[in-house]
Amino acid sequence: MRRSMTLLAVSAVLAGCATAPDFPATQPSKPLVLENSMVGHSVADAVFINSLTGGETKFKADINGSWTNNVLTLVEDFTYTDGTTERKTWHLTKTGEGKYSGTREDVIGEAAVFQDGAAVRLDYEVTLTTGLGGIDVRFRDLMYLNEDGSISNTATVSKLGLRIGRVALTMQPFRK
Repeated sequence: MRRSMTLLAVSAVLAGCATAPDFPATQPSKPLVLENSMVGHSVADAVFINSLTGGETKFKADINGSWTNNVLTLVEDFTYTDGTTERKTWHLTKTGEGKYSGTREDVIGEAAVFQDGAAVRLDYEVTLTTGLGGIDVRFRDLMYLNEDGSISNTATVSKLGLRIGRVALTMQPFRK
């Protein structure tokens, strides 16, 4: 019994380490509506910050979005500072007012995507390919519109409830 209580306490502490990103200090004035805001072409600058080492990996993303039959398709072409490239494709299906179900080739199961006030949150697990092989991690994203029309996406990345990194990404306004 004592061991179970200790494990429960440790789990609760670790879960608190990987909470979802908070809203910015200044609340967005316009809501981010995926099917309106993310159709067309955009370019993003981003950084992944390793919480364990403090190391940073910078990358760019070329994003093309289309809305057809209640599905937002986002084709993302990533280029990392070491020259590595990869393509990921999101399919976000609208399931209700402000609710979507998301899939991508590396997502385990389905991503929960939902409106949270003026922002959109994503919660999903992926298998990342690393030098040590594949590792399953959880992403918790917060996306919102900035006053200049760009879209910010902040994410916490965790493993077993412990935050192992965070991502900060800014997409320039989508051009149709």
